[in-house]
This record gives sequence, C-alpha cells and structure tokens, in this order.
Amino acid sequence: MDILSILGVLIGFAAIIGGNLMGGGELGSLVNFHAFIIVVGGTLGATLLQFPPKVFLRSLRILSWIFVPENLQLKKQIDKIVRWSSLARKEGLLGLESVIETEKDSFAKKGLQLLVDGNEPEVIRDCLEVELTTKEHLDTQAARVFEAMGGYAPTIGIIGAVIGLIHVMQNLAKPELLGSGIATAFVATIYGVGLANLLFIPIANKLKSLIFEASQAREMVIEGISSIAEGENPRNIELKLSGFLLEK
Repeated sequence: MDILSILGVLIGFAAIIGGNLMGGGELGSLVNFHAFIIVVGGTLGATLLQFPPKVFLRSLRILSWIFVPENLQLKKQIDKIVRWSSLARKEGLLGLESVIETEKDSFAKKGLQLLVDGNEPEVIRDCLEVELTTKEHLDTQAARVFEAMGGYAPTIGIIGAVIGLIHVMQNLAKPELLGSGIATAFVATIYGVGLANLLFIPIANKLKSLIFEASQAREMVIEGISSIAEGENPRNIELKLSGFLLEK
C-alpha cells in the first residue's frame, strides 16, 4: 500500500474544503450536480475519443498501481538470478528446466525458456527487449490517458462556466434563478481545475514513474539471463546487477 498516494489525495481535498470552510463558506457551495456532469462527462467523452479501447481499458487496470504498486523486490530477484547462474554452471542450461516450472513471473519464465532452448545471448536479449518495449509503450500510453484527462478537465470546466453564465443572462428577469446559474459557472471551473491538478495529472506522472521502475526491473532480468547465456561467473553477475538497485 502506497501511503503517500493516500495522504496526497486526502490532504489535497482537505486543504480545499477546509480552506473554504475557514473562509466562511459552506460545504454545500462546492456541490453542484449539473457542474459535475458537465466536467466529468465532457472530460470522459473527449478522452474516449482520443484513445483506442485497448489503451483505455489498460489505463483502468493499472490505476490500482497508484495505491498498490507492483512489488518488484529487486534484491530478491538478483539473488534468484545468481542462483540460476550457479545452477547452470553446475548442471548445465538444461538444469534450469525445473526452475521454469516453478517461476511465476511470465517475463523471466520466457527468458529462461529461451535460455534452456540454447539460443544465443543476442537472440535472447532481442526477444526479451521486444516484449519489454511493447509492454512499456502500452503502459505509457495508458498513463497518458490520465494526462489527457488533466488537460481536458480545465477546458471543460470553462465550458461549464460559460453555460452557467448563459443561463444567468437568460434569466436576468428572474432573480430566483440567477443563483443556480452563477453557482454552476464557478463550481464547474473549480471541478475542472481541481480534478486536473489534484487527481488526473498526479496520477499520470506517478504511473509513468512506476512504469519506468517496472521496465528497469525487466531490464535487469534481461541482463541477468543474457549473462548466464554468456557463461559469466555468478559473482560477476551479482556485482553487475547490483547496479540496478534503487537504494544503495
């Protein structure tokens, strides 16, 4: 569980709501269903138009990473690769067949299978890098979904504000209707700017950071399996892969 993400959301919204209350405002003044429909519906519609279904659905699946990121455990992965190397030196590459059956990570499992099949190090690296690049591209595109929402939301908020002002102008002869029109105008702007800067853009940036970390972890697997294929010493492999650790 990523505590900072939870704190970030809570502190951000609490600061705005608390500041409004401390300034003498009421909580109800920030609640406007019509403005919410305009901003959220318009932003979602524009986003659906921009991205293909595959990318949009992927964005929904990786959204949970914000609060529950992938547990990469790089140190344990390095130890595992070193064990694979030692096993390969003792029993040969075919000795890794038993490891393939128990390995849960599909990416590492594919690399091990390529290794056991006797492929050259360059072939193994090329095959794994193709999968790495494809997955990284898809996930980055998925993160851009929220980045796009962060760009559309303020603009849609302005549209909501203009709609509210149009209603105000149309009802100048009816003072009792002016309040709702003005409220929609200003609250729509708050919703658009607030959602963009408190949720959509931070989510996009955090996902990009997590995607980069996951790609680095896979790069480490590629380097480790390629080193085993080249017959490097397990100790040298461990020293090489230790450079991928984020914390020294």
